[in-house]
Amino acid sequence: MRSAIARFYRPAPFVGRLPEGEIPRRYTFLRWQVMLSIFWGYAGFYLVRKNFSCAKPYLISELGLSTGDVGLIATALSLAYGVSKFVMGNVSDRSNPRTFMATGLILSGAVNLVFGRVPSVRLMALLWFVNGWVQGMGWAPCARTLTHWFSDRERGTKFAVWNTAHNVGGGLAGPIGSLALWLFGGWLSLFYVPGAVSVVAGLLLLVFLRDTPQSVGLPSIEEHKNDYPDTGVVDREREMTGREILFDFVLNNRVLWILALANVFVYVVRYGVLDWAPTYLTSVKGASHQLSRWQFFLYEYAGIPGTLLAGWLSDRFFQGRRAPVSVFFMLAVLAGVLVYWLNPPGRAWVDSSMLLLIGFLIYGPVMLVGVAAVDLVPKKAAGTAAGFTGFFGYVGGATIAELGIGRTVQHFGWDAGFGLLLASCVLGTLLLAFTWHAHERKGGD
Repeated sequence: MRSAIARFYRPAPFVGRLPEGEIPRRYTFLRWQVMLSIFWGYAGFYLVRKNFSCAKPYLISELGLSTGDVGLIATALSLAYGVSKFVMGNVSDRSNPRTFMATGLILSGAVNLVFGRVPSVRLMALLWFVNGWVQGMGWAPCARTLTHWFSDRERGTKFAVWNTAHNVGGGLAGPIGSLALWLFGGWLSLFYVPGAVSVVAGLLLLVFLRDTPQSVGLPSIEEHKNDYPDTGVVDREREMTGREILFDFVLNNRVLWILALANVFVYVVRYGVLDWAPTYLTSVKGASHQLSRWQFFLYEYAGIPGTLLAGWLSDRFFQGRRAPVSVFFMLAVLAGVLVYWLNPPGRAWVDSSMLLLIGFLIYGPVMLVGVAAVDLVPKKAAGTAAGFTGFFGYVGGATIAELGIGRTVQHFGWDAGFGLLLASCVLGTLLLAFTWHAHERKGGD
């Protein structure tokens, strides 16, 4: 039984190479196929965790939970996801992304299908912790897929395209939640409908996603694009042990540590604004639940052009350096958060505009921290490096954003919560500035 499971998840073997005349057409087709597969798959992961943000007002009004209670439940996911992103990232570097990612997505959907029926806050937190753990099976296999199918010189742009999947999935949580409530009436549909959708998306991954180019008879991406970045290894295709990846390429990398610490504060801002938007807008700004869900949608979808712009700028004008774009974006985020906080109730268009601006800007640094981490290691270690920065982002940043802001607001009010957000903007910007020259490509594009 154990050997059968191991075969199910192990990387796909190399097969005989296709005739040279077929390679360009086949490579183009499969690059589109794997990109679309990891796009809808990763969007599915966000659909079954961002739905919780839309459900928060109902958990408070219908079940009598406090902001601290819902912050605790959300923190359970953040802690589990952060640890899992690192641990399962290391496992994913030695696994087939097709089966690995699909398993996580299907299990996450199953958790959502039973979540609404648990009878206590503690059990809700436990079940949402399980959801967080299987959610950790999403990012890393995507990183492995992208680094094997797209070259270093196009990585910023291609990562940006893929990374908008979480804006699509997270943003759809609002409209799908409204549709579910309209069709089925009860707030539990905010969990049932996304759960069912994600199970279907996971099954589609099993059909369409592929592992490496060599597993379908194609040359490596480095050979295909004639792009051989220096990543500190002689044999780029050798599968490394988990210990080798961890100790030789991740834990001894000073720049990765700085990126990880910066990610803490980037994530405080990302989730501090996003996850508390429906609650803040309804309780302080007087917005309706329906309006707050659409403002939530605006935040997520504004991130799509912002992410694409950030990736393109880092490739086109900064020779693969991700920090300059991140720093510029974070400074503008600081201004947006300040206006969002100080805007008085009754001017919903200002709140919507600031959420649009913050959403446009914050996802650039979120994405570029992950790309910078992947840039610094061999492609066989991409999942672990990304998981390392993600560990800090979720265990540190998302925990502060959920539990920290929840408790701060509960005891000291929303002004104190926004003070925490503004301080995080400043600290994140300063740390990212320390990586200004990381991964500069000699000679440009």
